[in-house]
Amino acid sequence: MTPPAALRRRAVALGAGLALLVATPIVPSAAAAPTLPRPPDATTSRGAPVDLDALFIGAHPDDEAFTLATFGQLRADQRVRTGVITVTRGEGGGNAVGPEEGPALGLIREAEERAAVGTVGLKDVFNLDKVDFYYTVSEPLTRQIWGHDETLAKVVRIVRQTRPELLFTMNPAPSPGNHGNHQEAARLAIEAFYAAADPTAFPEQLAREHLHTWAPSRILLGGGASSAPGPQCSSVFTPTVPTSDVYGVWTGRQAPSGQTWAQLARIAQRKYASQGWAGFPDVPSDPNQLGCNFFTQVDSRVPFPAPGTPAAAAQTGLLDGALTRSPGTVPLGTGFRLGRPTFDVRAGSAFALTATVTAPRRTGLGASRVQLSAPAGWRVFGNGRLGHVRAGRSATTTFLVRPAAGAVAGSRARIDAQLTTAKGTGHSDTQVQVTPAVEGRQQLLPQVAQFEHWADSVGVPQLTGSVLPVLTLPSGGSRTVGVTVTNHSSTTQSGTVTVDLPAGFSADEATKPYAGLAPGDTATVSFTVTNTDTTLPTSNGGDPSNSGNYSYTITTTSNGGVDSTTTPALELVPAATVPQAATAPTVDGIESPGEYAGPALDISRRWEGAACDSAADCSATAKVTWRDDTLYVLVTVTDDVLGTKLDKSDCKRHWRTDSVEVAIDPRGTSENTSTTFKTGVLPVTAEGPPCYERDADNHQGPGAETAPGMRIASTVSSPYTGYTVEMSIPMDELPGAVDPEHMGLNILVYDSDTQDKTGQTRLGWSTWGGVQGDPYRWGIVRLPGYEPPAGRPTTAPEPIVPRDALSSLDSPQSLAQAVRIDVPLAGDPGSKVRRSGWVTRASAVGTRARVTVRHNASGVAHLIVRDALGTAGTRVVRLPGTGRTTLTVRLDRALSDGARAWAGWRDNRGGNLASYAVVR
Repeated sequence: MTPPAALRRRAVALGAGLALLVATPIVPSAAAAPTLPRPPDATTSRGAPVDLDALFIGAHPDDEAFTLATFGQLRADQRVRTGVITVTRGEGGGNAVGPEEGPALGLIREAEERAAVGTVGLKDVFNLDKVDFYYTVSEPLTRQIWGHDETLAKVVRIVRQTRPELLFTMNPAPSPGNHGNHQEAARLAIEAFYAAADPTAFPEQLAREHLHTWAPSRILLGGGASSAPGPQCSSVFTPTVPTSDVYGVWTGRQAPSGQTWAQLARIAQRKYASQGWAGFPDVPSDPNQLGCNFFTQVDSRVPFPAPGTPAAAAQTGLLDGALTRSPGTVPLGTGFRLGRPTFDVRAGSAFALTATVTAPRRTGLGASRVQLSAPAGWRVFGNGRLGHVRAGRSATTTFLVRPAAGAVAGSRARIDAQLTTAKGTGHSDTQVQVTPAVEGRQQLLPQVAQFEHWADSVGVPQLTGSVLPVLTLPSGGSRTVGVTVTNHSSTTQSGTVTVDLPAGFSADEATKPYAGLAPGDTATVSFTVTNTDTTLPTSNGGDPSNSGNYSYTITTTSNGGVDSTTTPALELVPAATVPQAATAPTVDGIESPGEYAGPALDISRRWEGAACDSAADCSATAKVTWRDDTLYVLVTVTDDVLGTKLDKSDCKRHWRTDSVEVAIDPRGTSENTSTTFKTGVLPVTAEGPPCYERDADNHQGPGAETAPGMRIASTVSSPYTGYTVEMSIPMDELPGAVDPEHMGLNILVYDSDTQDKTGQTRLGWSTWGGVQGDPYRWGIVRLPGYEPPAGRPTTAPEPIVPRDALSSLDSPQSLAQAVRIDVPLAGDPGSKVRRSGWVTRASAVGTRARVTVRHNASGVAHLIVRDALGTAGTRVVRLPGTGRTTLTVRLDRALSDGARAWAGWRDNRGGNLASYAVVR
């Protein structure tokens, strides 16, 4: 296998109607006026940007951590240079190493990431300066807070500057518990795969910054298969979606250090000490006990190894066609792409499929032909001849594909294409889905519907259907379940929809009709579904074979008979009635007789983390009541080890130690937690008394500022066997009036058995993975007799979301990288010569440094003076006009030898330049 350094190409087929692009390093700046000095390349970020082979796009430091075994061995064995885009610096995460938060925590986490990826030979990390506001499972909220279009422009700019052949990213789907930041980072990566090659996308980058379009060859998501451990894992595995192209890289190979790549990756992961990862256990020392990193291909513009072949199972399966060339395959730079007019196809109805082949810029392919392979019973029409494909030219052939008349509705098929040329062979494939004439689907959750619309609009419909359609209903309660009926046929249809529910559930009617549904139209058939057996377990304690979900069947008929059968699921959440107290409880951390008349809620079920050894290890109950306009909550926790006593000033990120979280959705209808109330209570602090805060809700921050009317108290047993937390929550502190018939409520317990600010077990009332961010999965309570005051709004106010993120202008690590690889900071444009500012000299005497900045226009200089011990002084100064300005930076100590003065410059048009000068 020839390594990519010897075979690297600069021409890439765009396919799908895009012309062949040729990218050459272009310095993104206009010619300066003769009288203006130019920033020196050696000590500034001006120059030709680094040329990458691959680029990973994630949301936070550590998102790349579990793929480092792959990136490390590709670096060592194939000389693949991989960069990492990290949209945020993780300021919303916990901190197990100190009290820092916000930008100060961002500096720590950036340093951890650079140390981690450096362990396996990666050096280039691009921070985009977006805020990690808090844990959410909502991509729409993330899209809003980050500013989707602006962030996409940053990703596209870095792709166009660094020209990677491969893009890697995360799961873009709203799978249960999947961080909304992760979803958005993945969607940005997928959109950038197409947008970076599109001259109509962000055209100002081409016209003003003099960048070129760039078309990465392949894009892949992490995950997508399971297998037994051992070296065979890359060839013997089970794809999550059978029709997907999945590639595995075994982590048990030996690195140059003599360790396995899995061992090196674990060393790298331990660098994330602020996230409690320093104590991660060793991986198995026996390589045969180590598995694969798996990657699922989303799209490719080039030929790639066919699934199931030795080339696909090889370490270079990820690289072939883009950076490496297997023996007998077409030359690098060959484009091969299948296009389809639709993802949904009909049984027995032919559809057109095109194959486009583009020859490398300087090498013709000679006589060429494409042959299609479809599933048994499907027919393919077309000879696939392309003629002689000349250097730099494209040729297209069209096929007709007719699915078998008996193709199963709802099934997916992969259509394989084999390219044969005078210069070698190549493979490509595409997925299609057999769609019935009429389809009935359970209504989708808003985030799932939004994701499926996004996937269709971007052109990756094969990613749809990855999230099981679910709806929640309270134990013993009812809800309306809508079935969306879609007519995919060319004639008007009528028929029925039947729901076959599992034991313990009933519907107002089992079968309901629809009529006169025109081609392409949809209609909703609604059922009232009731949980009739209140003894059924709720939450993830439900059906153990189906992650707690209760599956059922929807059967839809049309003029032609049975057309579709789908299998969604119902999720039971706990329900309770919260009685009014005869008198208001005294908030003292003690349950006095008669204070809480309602039932004790069992909040001992685990939703994340390690299982409890026993009830004495971790278990809990809760009682809830109300009086007047105030909610009262009493939580009794049984525990054997008290976690870290945090300082009262560090009363935040409550999941790091023993704590209780109460989450309230006033109307029981919130799409994400930005319209809810969530409070975390620490039963004890280093100073003694308990403390509380609000987290990841409508107004995150210290309790006294965000919920001043709230009262808390606690008692901690001695000798220690647990604690009791009691609180009163005025309902005017909630973001909207309570619906007394349908208030969302969850009570969660975080258990820590360490003194290193890490949690081990998470318990609760309504329990699913990631449930703290999923209001629709919280329990439902009734407050009979309660009426909210007249005039209290029923809609939440605009959320107050933390937005204080570190700027790369203030990060010495980012400044140093920008100078080293000549890529501007934060995915923003570089400062043009006529607007640039940079350090020309620096000196220091005692605790004062003098730094001279040359500026060709007005702008802001962010100065950082550092030596081997770290930062000794900083200053931010706005400099007017053109000239040379010497500034004094106060230092907190005398400098050691080798100190440098760094400058991050931002001009008045948003461009930036990094520079440094050695301190004399």
